[in-house]
Amino acid sequence: MAATDVARATGVGHRYAFLLLGSVQTTLIFTLTAILVPLPRIGREFDLERADLILLSAAYGLTFAGLLLFGGRLADRCGGRQTLTAGLVIFATASAVAPLVPGIGTLLAVRFAQGAGAALVAPAAMAVLRAVFPAPTAYGRALATWGGLSVLGATAGNLLSGVISALLSWRWVFAVPLMVAVAALVLAPRLLPETAPSRGRSLDLSGALLATAGITLASYGLVVTDARPWLSAGVLVPLLAGAALLVAFMCAEKHTGDPLLPPGFLLDRRRALALGATAMSACGTSMAFVVLSLHLQQARDWSPLQVSAAFVPFAIVLIAAGWMAKRLIGRYGVQTTTVAGLSMGAAGLALLALTGLDAHISYAYGLLPGLVLLPAGAAASFAGAAVLSVEGVPQQQTGLAGGALNTAMEFGPTVLFAVLLTLGSDASSLAATGAVLAVVAILTYRTK
Repeated sequence: MAATDVARATGVGHRYAFLLLGSVQTTLIFTLTAILVPLPRIGREFDLERADLILLSAAYGLTFAGLLLFGGRLADRCGGRQTLTAGLVIFATASAVAPLVPGIGTLLAVRFAQGAGAALVAPAAMAVLRAVFPAPTAYGRALATWGGLSVLGATAGNLLSGVISALLSWRWVFAVPLMVAVAALVLAPRLLPETAPSRGRSLDLSGALLATAGITLASYGLVVTDARPWLSAGVLVPLLAGAALLVAFMCAEKHTGDPLLPPGFLLDRRRALALGATAMSACGTSMAFVVLSLHLQQARDWSPLQVSAAFVPFAIVLIAAGWMAKRLIGRYGVQTTTVAGLSMGAAGLALLALTGLDAHISYAYGLLPGLVLLPAGAAASFAGAAVLSVEGVPQQQTGLAGGALNTAMEFGPTVLFAVLLTLGSDASSLAATGAVLAVVAILTYRTK
């Protein structure tokens, strides 16, 4: 019996396959956040302005989010494992070049390339996950765990990057995605099953081009609002161009026989709210990481190592809550678990806004309560939203569903984060993010 057949036939094989896919998914989000803590050091080394730092922090997410729909269709069209392998090659190559970059231009190019590779890997991994767990019940349990992997990766990125940059250099942060990608390339043929490609389906290249350009340009226009006025040409030109391309994309999709994004795919209210919950939960955790990391280093003069240590309770609670999430879904239902998670996340952000940024309040009383409540809520909301987002999706659209879910995951910390950060002070940005989370929780609760 082939190794992949054994993997599919035994529970042990399932666990190893899930471990491999989960490690890859976690690493993709680790790479998104890994440069946030050492960002001030990178800025000093390359003598960067604030606008450069904003673009650098968003570069990976821009191409990741922009190409995800195409990556999902490619996984459905060409097969999940084949697309996963192609994406891992791009991702690993960019990660190998990253530590050697001489300046900001090459570092930006590397981050864009990493995002492009990740956009192929993420939806393909979900397509393979469906093949590993073909039974609906087992697939649902796997998705409940899968939903928490992204926030786990984001937390690991913040924790490990601070330690690595303090003990070695920020350049060594890229060793983590490189090692995971190489290991996945070696192990994938042995642990992961082949997924049947949908040979009768076209790639809709024109739709992919319009969607990718539209999402990337609009996202870039929103991201740079933190450094430029809303009415400046640097914001309005990419924002309006991106919006026009997205309108053209939606019009074109109505007249193609095999659209990249079927018009009815996002009309399901539960799916739309699940994607919104994913985007806002990702935005909330990203907001907390960035705002608190900068606050602790600038206002309290903490080192990157101390900042990483401050987030250790966040990581512990996140892991424990992620372990409990699928059991809560089994007992109370996916919708109730999602609403409870969103509500706890909103409360955690409100606490951080009220007390977390006050330098006169101790860590234990000012920061710790919010850093416990936020990850507990994030783990539950991510787990529930992941299950809700793929309910009723046929197997031949698993890659598309994965692309949509990961697009929401990247849209939150890349675009919504940048927009909410322009509202005023750090405290008001945290409070506004928590308020939006609460609104999403209410809408999800009222949806049947």
